[in-house]
Amino acid sequence: MKSTSYYPVIMTADVAATAAFYIDHFRFQALFTTDWYVHLQSIEDEHVTLAVLDYRHETIPEEARAPTRGLLLNFEVEDPDAIHERLAAAGLPILKALRDEDFGQRHFITADPNGVLIDIIKPIPPSAEFAAAYDESALPTV
Repeated sequence: MKSTSYYPVIMTADVAATAAFYIDHFRFQALFTTDWYVHLQSIEDEHVTLAVLDYRHETIPEEARAPTRGLLLNFEVEDPDAIHERLAAAGLPILKALRDEDFGQRHFITADPNGVLIDIIKPIPPSAEFAAAYDESALPTV
């Protein structure tokens, strides 16, 4: 299968508020908007997209109609410190404090209004122990 695009879809009861959250805090813009679906695209990278869908919509199989749970969105960024400062000042919950991890990330975790976790990440060189687990092509460069 050759994919031409890939993006997560957050199923929620409040499409407008969820879309506004990503527009206001994560620099997305709406490319398509209805009362039941919004397709978002990063204003910084056209390949970074996200959709928001009313979980009750008829396109969703009836047995699967429920708000999104257990989802973690990872955003790799250049400056997690600046984003942490901006989001904390905006009152977003900081669920995991900004930190460097031995497995090769500087990151923090916040959440959207639905409880979807958002991990803001900058790859950093891992410890020697974790570096051995990486394929050489996947190791971050300094």
